[in-house]
Amino acid sequence: MTEQLLSADIDLIQRIIPHRYPFLLVDKVVDIKGYQSGKGIKNVTMNEPHFQGHFPGKPIMPGVTIIEAMAQTAAVMVGTALDMADKNMLVYFMAIEKSKFRRMVVPGDVLELNVTTTRGKPGGKVWKFSGVATVDGELACECEFTAMMDLSANEG
Repeated sequence: MTEQLLSADIDLIQRIIPHRYPFLLVDKVVDIKGYQSGKGIKNVTMNEPHFQGHFPGKPIMPGVTIIEAMAQTAAVMVGTALDMADKNMLVYFMAIEKSKFRRMVVPGDVLELNVTTTRGKPGGKVWKFSGVATVDGELACECEFTAMMDLSANEG
């Protein structure tokens, strides 16, 4: 028997994480394997506000937004696996480590954000992830990041 992979469309994403335009940076999350791994998809378009200044005449997606897209993918992956829709979950960066950028990401690219949990478990607040972002199979960014999943908004 094979394990069924889960996915999250934009409606479910918005029910799990609080991010909204202009800072919602993932369009869907597919291939969710429990809280262990998942793949975010970000369709990069010229309409995004950071391209007005980064850089005029040569639009390049800022590296920090690529890492943020990975973190949002991780939050949706964990939130989907742990049934966190409509539970007001907040997620905060605690650390970003070993970040490397290998390729520019530009309008028209489809960014694939592969995230794997390296530490964390249901009920735990602190989670660590490894992320790899690619475009057409070519490495764009890789990093490790730690985040705190805060459910205290549910208690009040």
